[in-house]
Amino acid sequence: MGRRAVILLCLLAFGTHARAQDLPDDVGFSLDGLGISDDLFAPEEDTTPDWLQPFTFRLSQQLFAQTNPHRVPVAGGGDREKNAYIENHRLSLLTRYQNPFAPGWLLQASAQIKLYWPGDYESRANGDRVDTEFRLNEFFVQRSEGDTSLKLGAQTVVWGENIGNSVLDVINTSEFRDLTIIDIEDARLNQWMLVRDRFYGNHQWSSFLNLYPEFNPPPVRGSPFFFEPAFNLTDYRRDKPLFEAGTQMRWSLTGSDISIMAAYLYENQLHYSAPPSGTGNALSEAGDYLLLGFSANRAIGRLLLNLDVAYSHDILVDVLLANGSDVGTVAVRKLGGTAGFEYAIDNEQNLMLGVTAETLLKEDEALEPGQQLLSDRSAGNALLRYSNSLRNGDLLLSVTMQSALDAASMLGSVALQYTLSNHFSLTTQAIATRADRDSALASLDHDLRLGMTLSWTF
Repeated sequence: MGRRAVILLCLLAFGTHARAQDLPDDVGFSLDGLGISDDLFAPEEDTTPDWLQPFTFRLSQQLFAQTNPHRVPVAGGGDREKNAYIENHRLSLLTRYQNPFAPGWLLQASAQIKLYWPGDYESRANGDRVDTEFRLNEFFVQRSEGDTSLKLGAQTVVWGENIGNSVLDVINTSEFRDLTIIDIEDARLNQWMLVRDRFYGNHQWSSFLNLYPEFNPPPVRGSPFFFEPAFNLTDYRRDKPLFEAGTQMRWSLTGSDISIMAAYLYENQLHYSAPPSGTGNALSEAGDYLLLGFSANRAIGRLLLNLDVAYSHDILVDVLLANGSDVGTVAVRKLGGTAGFEYAIDNEQNLMLGVTAETLLKEDEALEPGQQLLSDRSAGNALLRYSNSLRNGDLLLSVTMQSALDAASMLGSVALQYTLSNHFSLTTQAIATRADRDSALASLDHDLRLGMTLSWTF
């Protein structure tokens, strides 16, 4: 029996057989009298060097596979066999740094290094060799004084009230590289901006300026969303200065928040057309537009209602030209809205729903005779999420359902995250997809992905 166990048993026996009235009032009990140091039960001393304390690290090994052999449609008609295969086999190190290095100053950063093992689609695209990738996710310095805050660097600006499914989440670019990344908050990329926040009583005025707008990167070769383009897709040629700017006014009222916003933006997604010679690099076009928005929430007990509205002026849409073979773009107006709620069932369970719908306004007035839209006039999607914290928070169950409003494509995900210790966690996940043959996600129809991620945080 260990020394600590013997000591505890002795203390228990002493407390059981001795009575307080048998002891004089001036007699006290001390661990020192038994030769026991007070430090025995004190928490362990933090020996982390000062320069390392602002850092946190998470090392993760992920393995995912498409496990359902089936047939999928191909462009031009017909089907092809889709076998079971490993899709993600990678090791990643995420580093976060947060340091309030002086009064009113904060430096925050995060970066990720990934190692793609053989079997991962990134490795297959690299000739079945081990591939690496480094990404600086976040890097900004913040200065706060009084009621004003300034942030300069790579960061995100979120205007939507609905989490993961808002028509107002268009300021930062995004990259849905994997099916393991299915929420906009996980796919959102940081951009280099200057952000100013000022607080006036119950309202906040926030503005941003971006002098180097980025665009959504094309799908990575071999990834689930990759398609073989007819022409080579290159980076946008910046032959003129680009900038984005916007401002938001937010009022905090009893049980609710209301915001109005306006911004001059570039569409996150570039538009591509065939080169004049018919070969070589595709021509890319960036569309600038004006965004006017409104958002609000309302808390009613455990229920939080959300509403986001966005009006976009001069959005570019792809059209088939009058000759019936070439593709071009026209500028139209678009109105979109997202409505939803968050409901705290109890302290452990939470339910969230968001429904988005967008439609073009008077697009016929923008089309010339013979031109036809290449996309639907109206579109939308729904996002449903449920979470349940079990076993005193050591086990987290997450269920996600995403669907186009016309049910042309659907995705379902079930994840279990188990906290093994203060440093280790294991996440298992199952992702199933379904899509119509004429859907853009037809190649994912009847896919079933199973995987796990082991993480070490230190």
